[in-house]
Amino acid sequence: MMGNARIRLIWLFLAMLSAQCWAADFFPTEVRRQAFLRALEKEDRNYDPSAQMLRTPYSSPGYHTTLQGGFVHSTRSSLDYAVALLDSGDPERLKRAELVLRRVIALQDQEPNSRTYGIWSWFLEEPLDKMSPPDWNWADFCGTQLLQVAIDHMDRLAEDLRPKVRDSILHAARSIVRRNVGPGYTNIALMGTYVTLVAGERFNVPDLADYGRQRLQRFYDYTREKGSFTEYNSPTYTLVAIDEISRMIQHVRDESSQRLLKELNTFAWRHVARHFHPPTKQWAGPHSRCYSTLLRPGTLAAIQRANAGRLQFLPEAEAWESLDAHRLKLDCPTELYYYFTSLTAPRTEVEAFERNASTEHDIVGTTYLHPDFTLASVDIGDLWNQRRPLLAYWNTPSGPAALRLRFLHDDYDYSSASLFTVQDRADILGAVLFATDRGDTHISLDKIINATITARDLRLRLQFEGAVSDLALPERLRLDEPIRFTSGPVAGTFVLHAVQFAGLHPTLEAGRQQDEAWIDVVLYRGPGRPFDFGKIAEAAIVFSLSLARASGSLPAAAPTAHMSIATEMTAAGIVSPRQSWFLSRTNQPTLSLTIPTRPLPTRQQKTAAAARCESTNPWKATR
Repeated sequence: MMGNARIRLIWLFLAMLSAQCWAADFFPTEVRRQAFLRALEKEDRNYDPSAQMLRTPYSSPGYHTTLQGGFVHSTRSSLDYAVALLDSGDPERLKRAELVLRRVIALQDQEPNSRTYGIWSWFLEEPLDKMSPPDWNWADFCGTQLLQVAIDHMDRLAEDLRPKVRDSILHAARSIVRRNVGPGYTNIALMGTYVTLVAGERFNVPDLADYGRQRLQRFYDYTREKGSFTEYNSPTYTLVAIDEISRMIQHVRDESSQRLLKELNTFAWRHVARHFHPPTKQWAGPHSRCYSTLLRPGTLAAIQRANAGRLQFLPEAEAWESLDAHRLKLDCPTELYYYFTSLTAPRTEVEAFERNASTEHDIVGTTYLHPDFTLASVDIGDLWNQRRPLLAYWNTPSGPAALRLRFLHDDYDYSSASLFTVQDRADILGAVLFATDRGDTHISLDKIINATITARDLRLRLQFEGAVSDLALPERLRLDEPIRFTSGPVAGTFVLHAVQFAGLHPTLEAGRQQDEAWIDVVLYRGPGRPFDFGKIAEAAIVFSLSLARASGSLPAAAPTAHMSIATEMTAAGIVSPRQSWFLSRTNQPTLSLTIPTRPLPTRQQKTAAAARCESTNPWKATR
């Protein structure tokens, strides 16, 4: 008996020693290890032993789930937590990780004939058949985390748990193959490639590995042809793409795939670097998807970690306080480093985010980076709440401030509001129009029926965020007068050249609260009433926005615009009145924008619009 006890102690000691040595590979400095442990300890507080999952207050983006509040147990977050528990190297945490893994794996739909095969619900409290609709991305998210377990910890797990982890990964991979997301869905296209390719290689499943390799090649070809990721210049999703590319560089064995991945890594980091604004430490627009207008510390931390000590936006302890930063070997190419350090003179970045056929407009972003501010826009976009199609940043004595354009339907961003712009340096001529075939709160999940909404409030908002305490707005607001504002080193001029909406009489108002301020063009406010965009004859807001140093460099007179009826009343058979607007600027090229003023389906609206900067077409990228 004593001999058996001594053997068990020896094995326990060896296991602890092995775990400590293994963990040291993840944490080369004590500062980084302690930072990781602080992040892990915060999650420990949310662990619910009765459910063997993390328990947190409910939150959601407003779709997929029908839950409304309370506390929930998240499948994805719980798997993230299980990986971190294992990464700690602590034998006691290993036991908890195994409990979490068993619990979450049991929640996966593992029935091949099921419609939701291979995925998980978001929450323990809401089974897949109660979601609206289920989220197939959970095969990608959860499969990725389970692969971290399989790659680094499989031999530490209980023997009966190992096949459960393996099988769960393969179910997720088969679900991903069945769904077969196209290369335009950037983060899921990459994440699904990771799960299928790495699972196929690790578990010797040739058809999965072949599928993953082909999917990577398809993504590479598509992205190179289009010019950018579909979710272009997104502080959230560009980094997700970089994370998954980095993960594949670490874990994919196929040499030909490695060559593609390294090119994609440089490609992605070049997009980040060209839009970074060192004076404000903000990621300049335009952003295809964004969850926070002002850059979150975690994004700066990732950029810092990727530059191997050459940058220090945050102390090391803060930059590495994360459950998974140690896992992601981010690597920004050295030749891009200078983009993150200083900006001594103004420059303009014009980038094709989506190259289309010669008969179609391209999606083109224009970013003006000045030592005092940055102003950016995309030529054709929409005003869904995750978009930032027109965006500016500058510094104030109290910190960075931002400006963006929104359209609100009953106090929530209206996804069927379209934005068309033409920009030259710090001047933008733009128009907000209305599509008849998109969604209300989401671009596709809540499609508008019969082009009709019910509204008690409709307004265009020029919103200021962040350090806005010194923002000076006019005391009097009139539709026929330029709206001038100053903040920190920036002076701006916002001019409404035309406001037409269903024959209503719009008004202007301004407001402030905490770290926000706004100027609103109120189109309608009153009892709830229907608006049938299929019958509205005219609905267009034409404006210009100019920024400059507050030292008096803005011209005394605001930019002037004039309108003429477009030479061709119809475009490609699309019947709608069309207006051409021209913004005249002293000693600068004239900007022009042609727009259909009647609400139209999205494709027709794009076809009927056009722009010029003097004699050039800014909506067509140089090949």
